Amino acid sequence: MVKALTHKKKSKGSDKAGSREAADRLSPLGMVRNIGIIAHIDAGKTTTTERMLYYAGRVHKMGEVHDGTAVMDWMQQEKERGITITSAATTCFWRGAQVNIVDTPGHVDFTVEVERSLRVLDGAIGVFCGVGGVQSQSETVWRQADRYGVPRLAYINKMDRMGADFEMVVLDIRERLGSNAIALQLPWGSEQDFEGVIDLIEMKAFSFSEESLGKDLHSSEIPSDLKVKAERARAELIELVAEKDEEVLEAYLESPDVDAPILKGGIRRATISNDLVPVFCGSALKNKGVQQLLDAVVDYLPSPLEVPLVEGIHPNSEKPETRSPDDSGAACALVFKLANDPYVGRVAFLRVYSGQVRKGQSIYNPRAKKRDRISRLLRLHADSRDETDVLHSGEIGAVSGLATVTTGDTLCAENAQIKLESIRFPEPVMFMAVEPKARADRDKLEAALGIMAAEDPTCVVRVDPETGQTILSGMGELHLEILKDRMFREYKVEANTGKPTVAYHETVTAEGRATHLFDREIGGKRQMAEIALKVEPIERGSEIQVEFDVSSATIPAEFRTSIEQGVNDALVTGVLARYPILDTRVTITGGSYDSETSTEMAFRTAAVMAVREAIMDASPELLEPLMFVEIVTPGEYMGDVLGDLNMRRGKVREMITRGTSQVVMAGVPLAELFGYSTAIRSLTKGRASYTVEPECFEVVPKAIKEELLNR
Repeated sequence: MVKALTHKKKSKGSDKAGSREAADRLSPLGMVRNIGIIAHIDAGKTTTTERMLYYAGRVHKMGEVHDGTAVMDWMQQEKERGITITSAATTCFWRGAQVNIVDTPGHVDFTVEVERSLRVLDGAIGVFCGVGGVQSQSETVWRQADRYGVPRLAYINKMDRMGADFEMVVLDIRERLGSNAIALQLPWGSEQDFEGVIDLIEMKAFSFSEESLGKDLHSSEIPSDLKVKAERARAELIELVAEKDEEVLEAYLESPDVDAPILKGGIRRATISNDLVPVFCGSALKNKGVQQLLDAVVDYLPSPLEVPLVEGIHPNSEKPETRSPDDSGAACALVFKLANDPYVGRVAFLRVYSGQVRKGQSIYNPRAKKRDRISRLLRLHADSRDETDVLHSGEIGAVSGLATVTTGDTLCAENAQIKLESIRFPEPVMFMAVEPKARADRDKLEAALGIMAAEDPTCVVRVDPETGQTILSGMGELHLEILKDRMFREYKVEANTGKPTVAYHETVTAEGRATHLFDREIGGKRQMAEIALKVEPIERGSEIQVEFDVSSATIPAEFRTSIEQGVNDALVTGVLARYPILDTRVTITGGSYDSETSTEMAFRTAAVMAVREAIMDASPELLEPLMFVEIVTPGEYMGDVLGDLNMRRGKVREMITRGTSQVVMAGVPLAELFGYSTAIRSLTKGRASYTVEPECFEVVPKAIKEELLNR
């Protein structure tokens, strides 16, 4: 039954319709769509994107992932492995709309690319395999989109494959993702008999010409054997939209058969408000259903005028600030990615939220407190760049030549400063040692690692204080392998690398207190500082917190920065096995100073010593990364798979049946997953598949802890 609405929903951004637009825009602001393609690995994201570009006339030949010819997979490593590693941006035009597309990776090791892309996008298309349905990385990227409130469409791909089940995937999206998914299409046939799609808005059947590679569509009456099913599905669609939109409800009360334009308007409003997820279907590889997906991007996903105003703070007063998509407003843009181009140097990808960014213009970076001049502006098409004189509000592009910019920086007008919320990145879970083969390679190695770390915030480079080794950290074995490969091939560095190793951490499990008096004569001058503090555990997954519960009469404000630096110095190295400390709050509770002998160095040193003493008093423990593992296996191998998981300290969370396969979801320590791909192939004769993603850090069992500490 349709539930009556008690109030009328206001479309987001509806008060911004009067914004001023520049005459030289490529498309009116209301016809701009900034979208991302998100999915589990191998669901068909890049193939779908390639078809969208072909039908929109952006490319004149379809690239194929399996042939290494996909435009959006431009890196050599992507071509060789047939996977997307880095997000790639491009622009195409469809039905008068400027569609800026970001194709993102599906492998968990590169999930940071999804995170920073969703931060700047207004809409997304979630691609799902018609056989696999909602898979583990599907859930991860969906949660990322939820975090940023990004409206979505769902595209169920690979409907031509054996075992494809449209209804099962729609149900999966509703139950596993908690989304109000509703089909706007039905498949016409399935598996090898997949012909095309049934449009539930217009109530027509569409097939796709193989001779024109799907460019030519043929509409016809719905086949008689699908007529009743289509009418039932359309009635369900109208009822669900009527529950979410008052205009459709009013039309429904007059007549249950709501006209297509009214129904489409209601679907658009409900999609933009994240009340509905319209579902489409097709087979990108067989060139079926992608043109309707492009239509849906224009019809149902928001323009920059229809999303909430971007929010930030003034960098000096820290008062809230907002910016609206207005070409005449003050310039405001967010840098969401860095890349190193061999021809133009360092390139910063940015989303312009307000005003215009013009060539030759001065732009201000509030984090660096520095003004820069924009020398080159670029429009993006995968790895190619087209120079332009201006990027308008609502557009995505790039700028080169800004030396101090980093990922997450805001670029704004100096006379109208704003600092937008930056982008949070996950902790690396694996590392390896890297050293130059010869002294002459040291500078090249440092330069290469510096460039890769600037491009990828989950690539962390540090020097071990005890061994002097350079440590390269990343999100998994594949991530480290790609970084190593790039180091050798792109940057021509001759280096030795160690085996990938788990990135353990330390934490405290109880409260600990300490007071340390630093009082020494250094260089003929006495240096004195005293600090009292406590450490305590906080929620797992939280950042380190440093708080001051002490008056400025006890410790003057000018020493607080030095104390924070000392606390962070102590937490970086830990006390058990020199691993960084996580999930800990440090509170400065007291201390003393002398106006003549107290110095910043003395307070910093006192803080380091006090923190280490307090941690030793707080029952420190080792933490190891726990991974969420999803295994899809034929039923006859379930016993072997479960037995192997048990040997790897795995804990089974859930087991479900999906078609003829069994799906096992478990939490397994990363340290036990080295070589798992070979083991699972051997156990199941190559018939099982699995995916892994970081979940959290957990305390290491006592026996494992002792083994690690005695190494």
